[in-house]
Amino acid sequence: MFKWAETKISETKITSPSGKIVLIFRLHNGAPYYKVLLNGTEIIARSKLGFNLCGVKNYNSRQRILDISTSTHTETIELPWGETQYIDNTYNELTVKLTKYTLIFRVFDNVVALCYQLNPMKNIKRVSVAEELTEFNVSPNATTWSIPAYELDRYEYNYRKQPIQALTKSVHTPLTIKSGSTFLAIHEAALYDYGSMTLKLNHHGHLQADITPLSDGTKAHLNLPFKSPWRLVMLGESALELTTNYTMYALNQAPRGDFSWVKPLKFMGIWWAMYVGEYTWAPGPRHGATTKHARAYIDAAAKLGIKGLLIEGWNDGWEGDWLKNGQTTNFTSPMADFDLPAVARYAESRGIELVGHHETVGFVDNYTSQLERAYNYYAANHINYIKTGYSGSKMLIHGRYEYHHSQLGVNHYQKTVELAAKKHICIDIHEPIKGTGIERTFPNLLTREGARGQEYEGGALPISHACTLPFTRMLAGGMDYTCGILDVDNPTKHPNTTIVRQLAYFITFASGMVMAADRPAIYQKYQDLAEFIKNVPVNFERTVPLAGEIEKYYIVARKNRSNNQWFIGGITDEHARNFELKLDFLPPNTTFVAKLYQDAKNANFMTNRSAYEIAEKTVNSSDILKVCLAPGGGVAIHLRPLS
Repeated sequence: MFKWAETKISETKITSPSGKIVLIFRLHNGAPYYKVLLNGTEIIARSKLGFNLCGVKNYNSRQRILDISTSTHTETIELPWGETQYIDNTYNELTVKLTKYTLIFRVFDNVVALCYQLNPMKNIKRVSVAEELTEFNVSPNATTWSIPAYELDRYEYNYRKQPIQALTKSVHTPLTIKSGSTFLAIHEAALYDYGSMTLKLNHHGHLQADITPLSDGTKAHLNLPFKSPWRLVMLGESALELTTNYTMYALNQAPRGDFSWVKPLKFMGIWWAMYVGEYTWAPGPRHGATTKHARAYIDAAAKLGIKGLLIEGWNDGWEGDWLKNGQTTNFTSPMADFDLPAVARYAESRGIELVGHHETVGFVDNYTSQLERAYNYYAANHINYIKTGYSGSKMLIHGRYEYHHSQLGVNHYQKTVELAAKKHICIDIHEPIKGTGIERTFPNLLTREGARGQEYEGGALPISHACTLPFTRMLAGGMDYTCGILDVDNPTKHPNTTIVRQLAYFITFASGMVMAADRPAIYQKYQDLAEFIKNVPVNFERTVPLAGEIEKYYIVARKNRSNNQWFIGGITDEHARNFELKLDFLPPNTTFVAKLYQDAKNANFMTNRSAYEIAEKTVNSSDILKVCLAPGGGVAIHLRPLS
């Protein structure tokens, strides 16, 4: 480690542990800049850093370097649940203290990360951010996969493929980019008390941080000192490398307290039956969330070996146009036909965890006023999981309509997670703030939505959508994609997938809470496929991507954390594909029984969705497994040691 006192030096650099990545910092005319090289090639050209603060003149200019220090760090991080158990947290760090703020750079072998430490100023302890100036100057001809920011449906849009120079509006992160032969994903980590970072093209044609504004037009109000979220750029020589980049979690703090009580969960739901018209959320003759239906679903979950059940539509507030009821919704008042305490007792007697439901419709003021009471109500009834929802286009907070992704939205979501942790309750957030790795610090945040899921099936999802998510949305953490809809020929609402692809989703979309979304009768009908759903784990020790190309296909293998079994899931776009999968990730000198769930030869996501085949064969680590995926299809494989 070295330090330089105040000096006229205007440029310094730091490399990744292997030397493949170089970050160069420079102060030019009193303003800070950086650039990044990968294997000697400039990946991010000279990019500006800093802030403009409201009422503070020349905050980002006339700076001097007061001190420079470097350090190295190496450790292995263990995650309590997720796609992988261990993360290598090895990096070199550069800290540059300027007259106005301090910059911290961390350079890993696959990530460049930076954050700001805003220091107190004379007689100023609270500031308002007018603009963050952080740039990511990537080639304007580079290809991006993006969804728009500031739209009514939050993150729930189909991804668009276009060059950087065609991004006319702000887009959400993670933003995945292909520049030459290099793949990048720009995102953020450890987002607290600040607006979510979107990206826009500035007047220089550079990607620039565009912080989600508050209703007063500012980006954030900060108490000093303040440490910003990390801005990170994931780097890979292939798109597949991005899918196992877990540095986002390493940039978050270790858990605050004892979270040994957190258990990942696979669950069913009185949910899809409403989408296909069998039940309704609202009270009436077809009300879904009744005591009778709940008991039947609990029995079915126990029989299927699925340990949880989500019940939506149980509380007052679903009458009529529920989207307009958010100011009066009551989160401790069951409907007349639903005896929540009795249902909870029955679930506990059958070994089933109830997943409670709080749909706020974005009326955060009403929800906040009931929050402590509502969580206590669930805790008193031994309900240890909650799915929250914020379906409105904006949130009503402090009497004003705010973006879900604004500083006030971020702080509200955080409040729910921290309160749930105090009550030993796990959370599944829909219409959420995007994942930034805080699950490492608060492991009770098991999953979230944050993209178009299968509720959009039936025509609103292109077949390429699921093949795009592993390289885009899933870089921000697990997603509740609502897998396992086997009623693929339902005339009311059916997914445009083959039936086997629905099994593959349990592997391609890893998550701390995973929903088997279809109805009990359907799983009874397909008992052979339901066996895979029963056996597939929620918690993994290791993840090995096997094949993938953005929008086209994705195949991944994951090892169960609790035993030596492996699972493989693969999906493809509208094109049939054949793969030869190397099994060299299996331990040597061990024979496995591979149970293959495959599309039938004539299967097709448009014309023959429900055709499938099941076969078994023995394999070992030196074998190559040939699999065939139908158009819009998939493959699911369960590998268990022969012994």
